[in-house]
Amino acid sequence: MAEIDAQRTVYLFLHGKMDLREKATGALVSKGFSADKIVMAVPDKVGDVGEYMAMLWMPPNPDHIKIQQITKVEAVEPEGMIGLWKGVSKDDIDTVPL
Repeated sequence: MAEIDAQRTVYLFLHGKMDLREKATGALVSKGFSADKIVMAVPDKVGDVGEYMAMLWMPPNPDHIKIQQITKVEAVEPEGMIGLWKGVSKDDIDTVPL
């Protein structure tokens, strides 16, 4: 895995599995992320290049967290639940079991 920059924000996507928030946060902290930098992803605010995305995978019954690093952010018209994240490009960098 690429080295984690603990000073960078990680946006957590739970795909409706709010009951897994604490478990997911613990798994990310064990991988090197700073607990105070883990924030819930929202459709109307995206991250910056170099920050991270962490999403429970594979919906609807996730068994791991897919970690991605944001590589590009383009201005887009928001679309449904995805919102502005539609314009975010990212690279997969690791997975963490739940």
